[in-house]
Amino acid sequence: MAKKQKLSKGQARRIRANHQKRLQRVKSDASKAAELELDSQNLGAAEPALVVSRFGQHADVETADAEVLRCNIRRTISSLVCGDKVMFRRAKVSEGDIAGVVELVEERHSQLTRPDFYDGVKVVAANVDQILMVSAVVPEFSTQIIDRYIVACEDMGIPPVLLLNKVDLLDDEDRELFADYLAEYAHLGYQVMMVSSESGEGMDTLKAMLADNNSIFVGQSGVGKSSLVNALLPDADILTKTVSSNSGLGQHTTTVSRLHHLPSGGNLIDSPGIREFGLWHLEPERVAWCFKEFRQYLGGCKFRDCKHLDDPGCLLREAVEQGDIADFRFENYHRIIESMADGRAGARNPRV
Repeated sequence: MAKKQKLSKGQARRIRANHQKRLQRVKSDASKAAELELDSQNLGAAEPALVVSRFGQHADVETADAEVLRCNIRRTISSLVCGDKVMFRRAKVSEGDIAGVVELVEERHSQLTRPDFYDGVKVVAANVDQILMVSAVVPEFSTQIIDRYIVACEDMGIPPVLLLNKVDLLDDEDRELFADYLAEYAHLGYQVMMVSSESGEGMDTLKAMLADNNSIFVGQSGVGKSSLVNALLPDADILTKTVSSNSGLGQHTTTVSRLHHLPSGGNLIDSPGIREFGLWHLEPERVAWCFKEFRQYLGGCKFRDCKHLDDPGCLLREAVEQGDIADFRFENYHRIIESMADGRAGARNPRV
């Protein structure tokens, strides 16, 4: 049996220091949790509400009377995010800014998730009806980014809507080129729209599509998400400042998701942190399934371990050659598969 190697003094010192930090953190968390619990005798009857924002151990909930209240969260609730429908109890006597306690989270009909190197797959929003993927003609239009979003949407079971923004910058020739790309996605059954918050093109149609739905925007920096949100929510900046000044918690509103009611109907979850979704947690077979035009061919290739490259008897390759699958979609699939290996390596060796 190999002799166990002794730790150096420096290693032992660091281990003891880390252990003490963990103990202090556990004690601190337990102390905070105890302070957050309100005496049940001081609570009223259970009422339904909607979570419009989440701040650490607190949540802002909107009641049936459209009143927004800051509440504690019971320790038994493992996950609470913007868009959740909950049951809460009002405090008969408020403690500071705290007006009640969230007791129960109702079952979600959908979950917006993304992988995290440290926490696994995290829920970031609940009960989302559609994800609006914003692309733009500048700084760059990328079908690969669009297809990454679509894979994430298909995996989560949330319908995607493709918005091409800044179309006021297009001349007739370029507009036709972009329309051809969008037509490929429309042929697959996805909703596509050409919009411009500058010229107003497509904005009325967008507002109508958002009505009666819970929606969320995703997209790379510079594609104009903020401009679209401001056009849809002209009072959004005022609302955000009001919430920040009233919370007393010093929250940076740009990092906190919030649900807004649209003047034209429906709700919009503004979550600036959601720009893209990693896919490294998915298996290659799942990614292939998320390309919906691939599904009828999957499992029919000559070899069970077909990589869909130059493998003989590959049905996907044959479909591409026959024009039944778009070349750029097939290429994007392989680029996604290649990038997933790098993502998994990062997950195994997360940067400090």
